[in-house]
This record gives sequence, structure tokens and C-alpha cells, in this order.
Amino acid sequence: MDRTQKQTFIETLNKRIGSSKSMVVAHYRGLTVKELTQLRRQMRAEGGEVQVAKNRLAKLAFKGTPYEGLSSIMTGPTILAFSADEIAPSRISQKFADTNNKLVIVGGAMNGKMLSTAEIKSISQLPSLDGIRGKLIGILQAPGAQLARVTQAYATKDADASAAA
Repeated sequence: MDRTQKQTFIETLNKRIGSSKSMVVAHYRGLTVKELTQLRRQMRAEGGEVQVAKNRLAKLAFKGTPYEGLSSIMTGPTILAFSADEIAPSRISQKFADTNNKLVIVGGAMNGKMLSTAEIKSISQLPSLDGIRGKLIGILQAPGAQLARVTQAYATKDADASAAA
């Protein structure tokens, strides 16, 4: 990469991570191309991205974003997982790390707050936004459905009583 390509890469990465709401930094030493592609696909399916970047270039791209604090953990072969969804990078990265011990999560950030590996693990256990919406709809529909069942039962009972008389 020459100087202009590096500058373009830094600017592009800065814009992409600047618009994200959360990021996970992980070491990927030993991952095969196939495994890394699988992680990228899982992240892309949730609207996120996985980027392999040289640490020096990533640190430069962090400037002016809420992720400047992550510069201190940028050592070794690192990947950046980020998304506009707050939970997706943590959930997908942790799920992948649980099944593949070659991916080691070293830290992250959400909305400008630095996260430890324990915090990322606890965030990863939260349901997705669609899951929360589904539960909320179920909770809101439950009283109406129960009322309809009770009303139907009384109507059937009254009809049976009238037919027997």
C-alpha cells in the first residue's frame, strides 16, 4: 500500500466506524480464511462489518471517533467488528468465539464507553432488537387473546345450555 492508498483507507475506515454505535476488538491468530469469511457473513447478516486492519492505521482511523480509547488494546493481529446495532458486534463475536477458540475478544466500546471482555460477554446474551419486539408484541397481545378465549368459552357454555333446555 502506498501513502495515498493508506490515507484513503484511514478516511474510509474513520467514516465507517464513526457511524457505528458499537465495536469489538479481537485477536484472530490462527483463524483460517474460511472461518474469517464465516464470521464476516454472520456479521453482515446482522448489518455489521468485520475489518482486518493494521494497528497503526486503525489507531489513526479512531481519531475523532468515540473509539479513540481502543487504541491502547490494538496490539497483535486484530480485527474490528462494528455495527449501527449496539448489540450485534458483541453477540456475533462472542458466539463465534465460544465455538472457535482462535478468536479472542480483547475489548470493545459502545456509544463511547469502553467495554471489558466480561461486559461484552454479558451484552452478547441480550436478545436482538427483533427478539425484544416479538416479546413485547406477545405481552401486549396476551390479555386480548385471553379475554377472547374467556368470552368464547362463556358464549359456547350459554349456547350449550340453551340447546339442552
